[in-house]
Amino acid sequence: MTLNNDRLKDVWSHDRITVPLGRKSLPRRLLDMSRLNLENFRRELASVDALPQLCLLAVISGALTGLIMIVFRELIGLGALMLMPNGQAEAFESLPMMVRVALPVIAVILIGLGLGWQKKSARRLGITHVIERFSFHQGVMARDNWLNQWWVGVVSLLGGLSAGREGPAIHLGAGASGWIGQLLKLPHNSLRVLVGCGVAAGISASFNTPIAGVIFAMEVVMMEYTLTGFMPVMLASATGAVITQLHFGSAPAFMMPGIIEPRLLDIPWLLLMALAIGIMAGGFIRLTRLGDRLANVPWAVRLLMAGVLTGAVACFYPQVQGIGYDSVETILSGQASLDVLLALALGKLLLTAITLACGIPVGIVGPTLVMGAAAGALFGLGASAVLPSMVGEPNLYVMMGMAAMMGAVLQAPLAAIMALVELTHSPDIILYGMLSVLSAALTARVAWRTQGFFVMTRQGHAQHPLQQPLMQALSRVGVGAVMDRSVTVTAAVITRERARVILDARPTWLLIHRQSDQHKADREPGKAPLALLAADMARALEEDDQAGVDQKDSINLLEIPGKRLELAPIALQATLSEAFACLDDQRVDALYVRHITAPMMHRVSGIITREAIENYYH
Repeated sequence: MTLNNDRLKDVWSHDRITVPLGRKSLPRRLLDMSRLNLENFRRELASVDALPQLCLLAVISGALTGLIMIVFRELIGLGALMLMPNGQAEAFESLPMMVRVALPVIAVILIGLGLGWQKKSARRLGITHVIERFSFHQGVMARDNWLNQWWVGVVSLLGGLSAGREGPAIHLGAGASGWIGQLLKLPHNSLRVLVGCGVAAGISASFNTPIAGVIFAMEVVMMEYTLTGFMPVMLASATGAVITQLHFGSAPAFMMPGIIEPRLLDIPWLLLMALAIGIMAGGFIRLTRLGDRLANVPWAVRLLMAGVLTGAVACFYPQVQGIGYDSVETILSGQASLDVLLALALGKLLLTAITLACGIPVGIVGPTLVMGAAAGALFGLGASAVLPSMVGEPNLYVMMGMAAMMGAVLQAPLAAIMALVELTHSPDIILYGMLSVLSAALTARVAWRTQGFFVMTRQGHAQHPLQQPLMQALSRVGVGAVMDRSVTVTAAVITRERARVILDARPTWLLIHRQSDQHKADREPGKAPLALLAADMARALEEDDQAGVDQKDSINLLEIPGKRLELAPIALQATLSEAFACLDDQRVDALYVRHITAPMMHRVSGIITREAIENYYH
């Protein structure tokens, strides 16, 4: 049998044929029940514009994170009922002095006993760990770290360490949301969005600030603003807030005494305050880096140092213990004394930084707000003493101090401004917030040459991959959206009859196993397979037919003329950024995409070349 020219032309041109997916009208797609399966769901999520699917997952993520936050906060409340007067989780001032001194030491001992026997990677908790998993592990969250975050978060807060609950909330929410994707084996590009959804819902559920949760997730963790990421993250944040408000009510983390009315005359004083807070924020970040110098000190000794130091300060100023939201309410009501304000502004700053430097994974967002509130109150008092006629409401400086410190420490000015607006319910404050937050963030960056806290605490990586435009764009798409699915797996030596059967299916690529037994190759991969264009085999058959070669002879696909591509494997869940990195690391021409179907068994789903990735990007 001879291949005619039309058939040869079809085989040659098949690699240029693009089948448009998802071009059906919306009603027709909704009625197509054959599409409603997990395999199609995964395939659609690999695309960059899978908004309906991502939004569905976002609602699930937000609801799950909200429920987790309810459980976490109730655990803290249950511990407070057993340890604290009147069941108040932050009533350290009401405890006997020896009890509040002993609590931090007991807390660090428990943390040391619980984490000491585990590997070092399992001790990484909180927002830093989430950013690391998002940036360098495609959002795949570690189970041991997530489980540790539950009890370490509770022990840190009830033990009187200077810690916040937002770090644990973000880790727990991101971990649970990421596990939805891992359980369903979703592509990594959608897994990353799910982690962002968990971060936003965690902040939203903790502060009752859904917009700030969205901005925080996009600005600090995801480090990008795209429609595909924005809409699901917004849905998750709103859902998380709704779930927690149904249980705890709609009150914010701390109550404002009244509406704040800023004046233009306050701007010079606010700018001076922002400069001072920027210097404090930069110093805080630098102090946390002392952990590098303490690396040679045994971890148990460092833990005891943090616990003893916290207990020593708590002897005189128990307000530094815990998150400190009760102290913020005291400051806003004008009842905080000067020495308490100094202890909260400087003492809490030093304690939180040293606790982190000693290797205790505590949240910093809450303590940051408390430090800023105390610093703002101090500046407001000082300005009132110098020029009382030019200084407005003291609470204006308190709120601006909180936002300025948060924005400067995290280098996330937009998230800080939105948190300020949501907490005060005053849009008139935006202008003053922008000036204060941006001035403080710029001062910290220039005066101390620091970046954001979470950027500075990353270890072992020269540059954040999402700061590279190419990798950022490729991280949004799964290999399943770009790979060529028209692939036939074959042995190297086949009969001519088998070759014609293969060509009848009109594949673009032949994936050639170098072992004679294809089933053995699936179980024991050995050498990586090669890729050959089906058109090359068709041309070789045509030339042999014209030369009168015996049709009973076999054909060796490793010897016929044609360009064979060296291959390396990649998982179907991978993103294009992973594929691009794998091509460089393995120094191959293309990748074959495989889907694990059973232990030690896989199915080839397609082939993706460097050219296909570059064409998609351009």
